[in-house]
Amino acid sequence: MLFALLLTLATPSDWTPARWRWTDPQSLELLAGSPVNCLLVPWSAAPETAAFPSHATRRGIATLAVIVPGEAVVESAQAAKRAGYTGIALEGDFPDGLVERVRDSTQILVVEITSRGRLKLGGAAPIVATYQGVWPGIHILDNGAVKGGPTGGPWIDTNSGFLRSARAWGDAAVWIANQPPAKTVIKGDHYLHAICDAAMTGARWVLALDDDFAARLRGNDESARKDWRRMLEYLRFFEDHKAWRSLQPFGKLALVQEPGVASLLSGGILDMIAVKHTPVRPVPRQRLSLEMLRDAKLAVNVDGDGLTPEQREVLRSFTRSCWTLLTWPPCWKGPAQSGQITLDEAELNRLNEIWKEVNGLIGRGNHVGARLFNVSTLLTNLLTTPDSRQVLVHLVNYSDYPVESIAIHLAGKFARATLVTPDGRERALEVYPTDDGVGVDIDRFSVYAALRLESTP
Repeated sequence: MLFALLLTLATPSDWTPARWRWTDPQSLELLAGSPVNCLLVPWSAAPETAAFPSHATRRGIATLAVIVPGEAVVESAQAAKRAGYTGIALEGDFPDGLVERVRDSTQILVVEITSRGRLKLGGAAPIVATYQGVWPGIHILDNGAVKGGPTGGPWIDTNSGFLRSARAWGDAAVWIANQPPAKTVIKGDHYLHAICDAAMTGARWVLALDDDFAARLRGNDESARKDWRRMLEYLRFFEDHKAWRSLQPFGKLALVQEPGVASLLSGGILDMIAVKHTPVRPVPRQRLSLEMLRDAKLAVNVDGDGLTPEQREVLRSFTRSCWTLLTWPPCWKGPAQSGQITLDEAELNRLNEIWKEVNGLIGRGNHVGARLFNVSTLLTNLLTTPDSRQVLVHLVNYSDYPVESIAIHLAGKFARATLVTPDGRERALEVYPTDDGVGVDIDRFSVYAALRLESTP
């Protein structure tokens, strides 16, 4: 019977994950009707309530026993299998070979939640996951002022650039499992920022609650319940639109990145370009080809010293097609420490100088495909179908108040525009001509909206 129930679980690539601090079956009532179908349960608490995984399985929910370094890893994994857990989540950096020993000894799914520098991108695993991440939002200084970034707007802490780089490696589901800052009470909308920051890239944030919110939620606090329902509403929205994850980057600017630490940063060059709302496609150096550069008119090569002769020839062919290439200065090597996920002040200052060259390359025209106006507190991700007949614009607002009077200008011919929001509403918007394409205005939204544009048949 248990085997039959396991067959009803969603495949790992379709799991919507959450950290679960409770192991009493009654806690599963919080997930009734929700899209959350995978729970990460600390193994330190799991042995005390062996009935929990079977109750979850009956509800169609997979369970992963989270094992951390320092525990008897192989023995704990075997015990978790006997207890009925769907799989194992090894969270932390484990010695080489230990993960394979766990797989061999259990013969069940093992998800590695590791540091960014140890991610096995481009491999065969159905899920790649990291515990390292910044908490998304507008960066506020100790004096209450908003921190400014090199691009001139507010500094937005985001994992989206890193997640876009990771997603460019292949088809594996990408999880970011960072937790709320310790000893911090998180506002409801700020949880939505974390959900959307990952979802607009096609990745998933592993839902995790701060201590205060979790206590209020289990205590039936009405405000916590309201925020919880809204979180689940947002998760449901992105799962209902899972086809968006298969769309490809829209725009004419390609960023060729080396595979090491620099491409796994938050706040690096990819995020700087994104803050300018310039459509950009990250291209891992190992996957560089003319096909990966198809439709691009501009390219930034971050890894000039590391290219093979074949890869150099791809870029030469690109420039022979009369397109523009900017090669990174040799002095730029990214952060020196492999465990680093953000830039320190000295590295940020160097990147600020390099940013001027990139900004000059982008210019003020619409030759990269899009221009957006009145979006200083927003991050966006522009995607398109393979035939370029549809474009999707993800818009995430990181401020604590709604944004208004947004204008989006796109190169191309589009006849219909629809604004889609997580509350289930779809609203047709006017499409008007511009000098180099079309424009659409959005009057107002709160945290997230998607703009869908379609060309005429």
